[in-house]
Amino acid sequence: MKLLCGITLLTIAVAHYVYIPLPEQISEPWKLMLLDATFRGVVWMGDVAHWMGLSHSVRVINSAIIGFESLVPITNNEIRVEDTLFDGVHVRVYHPNGKKEGELRRAVVFMHGGGWALGAPKLGSYDSLCRQMVADLDAVVVTVDYRMVPDVHFPVPYEDCVKAAKHFLSVETLEKYSVDPERVAVCGDSAGGNLAAAVAQRIGTDDNISVKFKLQVLIYPVLQALDFNTASYQQNQNVPILYRKLMVRFWLEYLDADPDLIHSLLMNNHTALDQNHVSLTGSKVDWTTLLSKGMIKHFKPVVPVTGSPNILTEVPAFLDARAAPLLADEEVLRMVPRAFILTGEHDVLRDDGIMYARRLEQAGVSVTNDHFEDGFHGCLSVAFWPLHFSVGIRAMQNYIAWLEENL
Repeated sequence: MKLLCGITLLTIAVAHYVYIPLPEQISEPWKLMLLDATFRGVVWMGDVAHWMGLSHSVRVINSAIIGFESLVPITNNEIRVEDTLFDGVHVRVYHPNGKKEGELRRAVVFMHGGGWALGAPKLGSYDSLCRQMVADLDAVVVTVDYRMVPDVHFPVPYEDCVKAAKHFLSVETLEKYSVDPERVAVCGDSAGGNLAAAVAQRIGTDDNISVKFKLQVLIYPVLQALDFNTASYQQNQNVPILYRKLMVRFWLEYLDADPDLIHSLLMNNHTALDQNHVSLTGSKVDWTTLLSKGMIKHFKPVVPVTGSPNILTEVPAFLDARAAPLLADEEVLRMVPRAFILTGEHDVLRDDGIMYARRLEQAGVSVTNDHFEDGFHGCLSVAFWPLHFSVGIRAMQNYIAWLEENL
């Protein structure tokens, strides 16, 4: 009887830990709960290790992610890979098979997500995704293994991606890999979408670079850090796997800022009405005008009257378009390539992507916004074994199909 009671109590405790209320429309909620429970446990272990002085929390979390990703079987084994350096930056080049003499192929430069801190671009889901792009598009795919937090901070990951992109777009490198200079796209998911957007802006406005990207693909990108109370941040603040508080933590780590600022940022104290230096950027993140009424729903802006005047002075990168591409001026946006932006309804970053789509359209750039009503943050990364989320599979198929048609 005691054993039965113990098992019952343990079952109840596990169920209580795993279960969280989720929106009815979200894809495969029980699988998402199990994924989130695992991730929360890993984050907790990282925080404990950090508190005890054993290791930085990010290192613990990333070690667990790498361990899991290493279990994912390699797909499309026939595709040849080459690990090399582009201007000192580690990259992996995926080569399609069956090249004909003199044939030029299209290409994709891919930047992985993970809050600028996590991820294994040469393993697991990202490796599978790159191989799938090669197989479906018959394209050369380059994944950039940029340096990450906590070893480096902004602007190092951005600069790594710029250097790798410029190297690949050089005439010599394109010729080496038999790539058509008129058919190169830059892609990225989440923090990788941030880097891809910023790189597209840099390449587009650099007169010294003769070859430009034809397309940009931004998958649930993170694009601004001035408003952590957009409609999607408010609506999805407790929806896994990217909680609002965790996204703020990623920003603080990336910008090498005081982690204790998290509470001020969550209240938008850094963009209060008394912060005059944000007045010129306000319209660029004004979701009340950039979003449709259907997206805004019943949510209201959070704009404190008085805030914390030192935050933007101490962390000026909050206002830097290289870190927050949504803040770029319109003349910069006019120079970027046609865009595909994928967003999920149940993602705190939904409005970042939609606002950027609207600003690009206002600048005269053609945009396809592929919005998934059952989507959540990171769904593309769980399209593969062992989770096979249906929304992730559909998202991958849609964006690869768009590249097939437009690249």
